[in-house]
Order: sequence, then structure tokens, then C-alpha cells
Amino acid sequence: MIKGLGTALITPFDANGNVDYEALARLLDTQLTGWVDYIVVLGTTGEAATMTEKERGDVRTFIRKYVNGRLPLVLGVGGNCTAAVCESLRTMDLTGFEAILSVCPYYNKPNQEGLFQHFCKIAEASPVPVILYNVPGRTGVNLLPETVIRIWKAYPDKIIGIKEASGNIAQIKDLITLANSQFTIHNSQLLVISGDDGIACEVMEAGGAGLISVASNAFPEDFRHIVHDKDAALQGKYAEMVKLLFAEGNPVGIKAVLAQKGIIGNYLRLPLVPASEQLQQAILTCTKALH
Repeated sequence: MIKGLGTALITPFDANGNVDYEALARLLDTQLTGWVDYIVVLGTTGEAATMTEKERGDVRTFIRKYVNGRLPLVLGVGGNCTAAVCESLRTMDLTGFEAILSVCPYYNKPNQEGLFQHFCKIAEASPVPVILYNVPGRTGVNLLPETVIRIWKAYPDKIIGIKEASGNIAQIKDLITLANSQFTIHNSQLLVISGDDGIACEVMEAGGAGLISVASNAFPEDFRHIVHDKDAALQGKYAEMVKLLFAEGNPVGIKAVLAQKGIIGNYLRLPLVPASEQLQQAILTCTKALH
């Protein structure tokens, strides 16, 4: 079920810094009517790292109840303390979630053996399937293709895919080639999912399994076309917007777009701050040009 277009959902906040559940409901409605294939909840785009455990639990419960089975849900569960992540997986209620998305440990900068052992422990602890998440620009470590295959071979019934956001198309193609050469392991297939809006078509043409998108928070219909039709021309049309979305960090840009659309208020959790006036104007100009 975790194929096609997944939205890396933002978490709306209000002017007092609290989770804005009315805005969250509006955002979920846009995803349901925009026909995305699944939603990723409380990932890095959702600012989960700056939310309390209670807030994360409340958001999980709200989204699960609001979506009510209408879309598959994936939950972000990661961290740089292996024991703490595993304890969370053993104790949290994952009812209604198809899988977890678990990012590489950040700051510690483990080597490939450390990454292998970290994800093996997570696979053992998780009651649901696991999607690995490689994003070196945020974590400082790069999960190499050979290590991904090693983790998958160790737990083929638990590791179902990887969100690849290294931006290195050669590395991603190598991973897809390795995964395809090993697909007979327990009759399972490793899903290699683009984590970059700007190269989704290239990844899918190489055999990737779709996109987990930031931009689809605001443009779900167009990004569904990009993914389902492998529409490289439409992807190219969004190249400038994608660049602007990440110009001052994520989810700074996408929250600016959603605020301009009237879906959410433009509030972030420190240390992130709203987009500069210059960036907001550039985004507004770009949005008008797109539509």
C-alpha cells in the first residue's frame, strides 16, 4: 500500500505555539480530496523533534481518527538513541498505521556498522513494517546501498523500503539495481522511494516506488500527476517552486505556501522561524505563475 505519492505532512501551529487542530483538519481534507496515496505523519517535515511526547501522541490520535482508514498512514519514529527509539516502539499505540518511517541517527555520526545494528534493533522492536530514511543533509551520515541491502536481508519480513533523500541519483540507481538483484529474498521487494520532489521522475524511471513529497502538502493534485504519470514536464514546471521551498529550510517554505493559501497560520517551532519577506514574495510570485 505504500506506493505512489505520499505526503510528508506538516504540523500546523497557532500564534500561541500550540498544535492547530482546525488547520490540521483542513490540511488533511486537501490531501484526501487531492487523492494522495498515503500520508507520512510526524516526520522531519512535521517538526516532530520540537514537539513533546504528549503532543506527538495527541497528533497521532487525531489524524488516525480523522482519516478513519480513508488513506494509509505512516508514522515517523526515529532518533539518535537506539534504546529510546526501541522503547517507544514497544510502548506506543500504532493502531491504524501501516508502517513507520525511521530516520538515520543524527549528530552521533555512526559508521555503516553502527547504522546496520541500529536499524536491526528497530526492526526487532517494531510491531509494524519499517521504512528506512536516508537524508544525509539533516543527519550527517549517508546510509550506503550495501548497508541498506544488508539490513533488508537480515529482516526481509520487516524492512519494506527506504525513503532516499541523499539527492545522489547515482547512489539511488545503484541501490535500485542491488535491490532488484535480490528481490527473491523471501519473495519480498524493497521499495526505493524518492525523498526529493525535484528528482522523483528520475528515481521512478530507474525503478523507484514513488515519492514522499513536501510540495504535495500544497499541490497534491499536480504531484499526483507527476508521480502517477511520470510527468517530467510537470516536474520541471515545479523546479523553481521546489528550490524556493527549501531555500530557508524545511518546512519553512511549505508553511509559507500553505499560509498564503489560507489553510494554516505561518507559525513554526523555534529554532525554525517563518520565511523572510523576500522568500514569501518569491513564493507568492511563483505560485501565481504556476496557476
